[in-house]
Parts: sequence; structure tokens; C-alpha cells
Amino acid sequence: MVKIGIDLGTCNSIVFVRGKGIVLNEPTVVAVSVEENRVLAIGKEAKEMIGKTPDTIVAYRPLKEGVIADYRVTEAMLKYFIKKSRPMFSFGGCEVLVGIPAGATSTEKKAVIEAALKAGAKESFLAKEPVLAAIGAGIPINSSSGNMVIDIGGGTSEVAVISLGGVVASASVRVGGDKMDDAIKSYIRHKYKLSIGDQTAERIKIEIGSALPLEEEKTIIVKGRDLLKGLPREIEITSTEICESLQPVLKEILEAIKNVLKNTPPELVADIMEKGMVLTGGGSLLRKIDEYFTSFTGVPSYLADEPLLCVAKGAGIVLEHLDFYKKSLTMKRK
Repeated sequence: MVKIGIDLGTCNSIVFVRGKGIVLNEPTVVAVSVEENRVLAIGKEAKEMIGKTPDTIVAYRPLKEGVIADYRVTEAMLKYFIKKSRPMFSFGGCEVLVGIPAGATSTEKKAVIEAALKAGAKESFLAKEPVLAAIGAGIPINSSSGNMVIDIGGGTSEVAVISLGGVVASASVRVGGDKMDDAIKSYIRHKYKLSIGDQTAERIKIEIGSALPLEEEKTIIVKGRDLLKGLPREIEITSTEICESLQPVLKEILEAIKNVLKNTPPELVADIMEKGMVLTGGGSLLRKIDEYFTSFTGVPSYLADEPLLCVAKGAGIVLEHLDFYKKSLTMKRK
């Protein structure tokens, strides 16, 4: 039976197929025809349409803060991912494992399971994203030692302490890369009276964004619409300004980390102090974010290898050893 692991992220969806590895990494974006209510494009093609569509087409993300906001469109997207990742196989022969936020409600979990089954999976499994991220980062989650993972995605940030294969303490805050982009847009709007789009904010974050001030300041030219005159205008923004704009979002994630550490047994805290906190997810690629968390918690932190792929890689490892991990999964057959 074909085994497919999906990291269904708010910003990007990554698909792992057993025996092949990562086969697909595309934006979680869908373009829909308003009049016909029909899906026109999914993934990279749809993302290129954001902010550029006529009134008859809407390009948007069907997941908000890590969970399904539009069930029908998410189902169509899952069907697309499954078909594109393994087109030579029929849907009926698929086992699909989907990563979900640790703080997802039972209703949200049911929505993901049902969407995967309707998309063609014979069996649908769910696993908590921080657990998958830890497995994908190479952390031995079944040992009696404490391990801490911070998974910063597009819509959510998951913090978890894992020991003996289970989550001992965790927190899930619905802030991540998207909120960072929003913070940059808001900062530029208020300080420079300039309106910029989502993709411009994301580009600024990637090119000059940082959690702490950089030793050598970076600058970028930003183009947008003047809010007072309504005309196009360009300005120069510095990395120090973007660092300032990101502080409220980073503080929310930091508070979640502190709360998890407060609720972690002392013996496991000692293990974490020795091993450090592992950062995964696309949001952890922000410059100096590891130094930021270390400086405010006193606990060493470091970036996992290929942090963006950790959840998908973890899903692949779980699929290889389903019997071993089944006790920590939610599952449903057709």
C-alpha cells in the first residue's frame, strides 16, 4: 500500500512518499472562480495570483492558523497533492498521515481526517506536529530523557517537551510566519503611511528580517501605495526597523516557551538545559531567532537540519514504522 505523509501547513504543504522521500513542496494556496465556485489553480500557480486577481477569481489560503477554514477547498487541495505526488497509483491504495497542531480541537481533527478520506485515502492518520518535527529532527523521542522542540510554522507555533514517546508539556499559540508578515505590513503602514502586499512583506522578512539586531545592517527598497496620496511610492527599510516590528510576535512565542518550561518536571528541565531546545519549521529560519530564545530563557537553542522539512520527514519515519507509533496517532478507515 502506498504510504503518504503530508505536512499540511498554513503557508506550505510538503508531501513525503515512502520509498521516494520528499516529492512535493508547494504553497498552501488555492485560486477559486467566484461565479462557478470551481478550483482553478493550486500551489505555486495559485500563489502567483495572490493580490493580482480580477473580481471573478479569489486566491487565498484554505487553512487559517494551522487548521481547516474552508473544508471543500482543503479536500480538493489534498486530492491534488495525493494525485501529483503519486499519479501512477489509484487513491484507494493510500494510507495518508497528516500533521496537525498540538492544540487542534476534536472538531478540527475530525475535519482533517474526513478531508483526507474524501480526497481518496483508504486510511487516514493524524499526528501532532511537534512530535513529527522532533522525529524528523532526529530526536530520540522514545528515550526517558527530556527533549524540547519549538516548531514555528506559518499559522501556529508549537512548543513541546517530549519523553518516552509522549508529550509531557506543550503549548500552541496561533502566531507564526503569517503574523510576522502582518507585523511588518502594520509597521510600514503606520510609520511610512505606505500600504504593501502579503508577498512584499514576506520578501522583506526573508531578505532582511532578524530577531535581534544584525552586526551589519541590511536595507531593502520597498514599493507600495501611498495611503495619503493614493499613488505608487518606494522607500528604503532597514533590518533594525524590521527587527523592531517583529518583537511583539516573537514575545508571544517566547511566552509559550516559558510556560512550557514552567510546567515541565525538574528532571526533564535538567535534560533540556544540557541538550538545548531544537527549532524547526519555516519560521525558525528567521535570522538570530535561536540567539533570541537563548538570551531570554538561558536555555541553549539550535536550528535543526532542514527545519522546513522536519514535520514531513517525521511523517515519513512514522509511516515506515506505523505499528510502533500507532499508539500516538488518531486514525480512521473508510
